[in-house]
Parts: sequence; C-alpha cells; structure tokens
Amino acid sequence: MLKIPAIDVMDGKIVRLSKGEYDSVVKYDNSPLEQAKIYDNLGFEWLHMVDLSGSKNGKINTQHIVEEIKSNTNLKIEFGGGIRSKKDVVNLNDIGVDGIIIGSLSVTNKKEFESIFSDVNPNKIIIAADVLDYNVRIKGWTEDSNIHLFDHIEYCSNLGIDNYLCTDIAVDGMLTGPSYNLYTSVLEKYPNVKLTASGGVSCMHDVIQLTHLPLRGVVIGKAIYENKINIEELVKLAV
Repeated sequence: MLKIPAIDVMDGKIVRLSKGEYDSVVKYDNSPLEQAKIYDNLGFEWLHMVDLSGSKNGKINTQHIVEEIKSNTNLKIEFGGGIRSKKDVVNLNDIGVDGIIIGSLSVTNKKEFESIFSDVNPNKIIIAADVLDYNVRIKGWTEDSNIHLFDHIEYCSNLGIDNYLCTDIAVDGMLTGPSYNLYTSVLEKYPNVKLTASGGVSCMHDVIQLTHLPLRGVVIGKAIYENKINIEELVKLAV
C-alpha cells in the first residue's frame, strides 16, 4: 500500500482545511517545493497535490508549482483541483503529471469528460470520489451532485477507469480516524478497483489498520503537519 503525503495549496501556501470548509484554513511555513523535497529525500514515491483555489473557482492556479516540483524532485505527482476541461487534462499530462485527479468534470460535463480518452490513457486518470453520506460532492466539495458513489464508480469504470480516490468529507482534516466502513463497502462491491483512502488519518495505528484492506494507497496530510505521525516511520512502514 502506498503512503502518499499530501500538499494542499492555496495562494501558493501549504494549507489544511477541516471537512473541506474554506473558512477553517490553517497555513504552514514551508513552501510546497521545500516540503516536496523533504518527502523526496525521505524516499516517498508519490506526492498528492491539490489546488484548493482551483477546486473552488474552476481554474488551475498552481501549474508552475507542479512543474517546479517535477523539475527538482523524483516524486511522482497525483494532482487535482480546478480541472474543468479536456485542455486542462492534456496540459497536465504534457507537463508530466503522473496521476490526474478529476472530480467535478466527470459529473458536470460528461461529454467533455468522455472526450479526454481520445488523447489521454484512462490509466493516468484518478477519479476523486469525494462523498458525504455516500453522495458525491463537487466544486471543492461545496455542492451535492445527488449522485450515489456506487453509481459514479459504475459510470467511470465503464469508461475504463480503475483508479479512485475516495474521501469521506465528514472526517477529512478532523484527525478522528479514516472511514473503514466506507472503504470496505466500496471494495466489496468493486473488488477490482484501485482505491486510495483519504481523510481522517490521525496516527500510525490508522495507517496500519488500513493495510488490512486491499487498497492502492492512503493519502496523509494534516496528521503529518500537526506532528501526529512521524514521517520517517511512515516511509519505512513495510506494507
């Protein structure tokens, strides 16, 4: 199981939110590049990066930061936030983003979304299945799509997509533990998907518990920045 540290960016700064609420923002001192270099030097393979401003306003604001990290580290980057068109996806693919995280676009503009796969391999796409009570949320989690998580996975899987990043908004940034029941239910119904858990991880015990599920990986953010998890121990965890 991959352990994937997260960098959430707003106005060029690393920040964290609680339950996706933009008025709960906490800023951290390191620049995104400085923090990415720490992860790279420790031996992490992947970095999870989200443009929070882009998620809200529908425009990618951090491409230069992505390019900077790609040029100065060996990290693979999965990136999301503000991706609203095929052009955005192709551009991210061209600059070397390894996993392109799509949320709102797969719900709000299916024609545009489906057109992506004439130019970009479905294996490069990660669907952001961000949910509250199993309903998919969009536009930076600010709107309810009224689409059930399972219906959305069914739709995307039929397009050849098998990578999903599932966040339970109710626990994101709360350090109360991940949603084991949510991930178990997804994997029981769709055992062949590559599922990445996100949200709620508070300690190493949470990470170890998640290793009992057949997950692709787990994204860890606030627990690192609040020193709830030792990143040296995290990267050495043999799972």
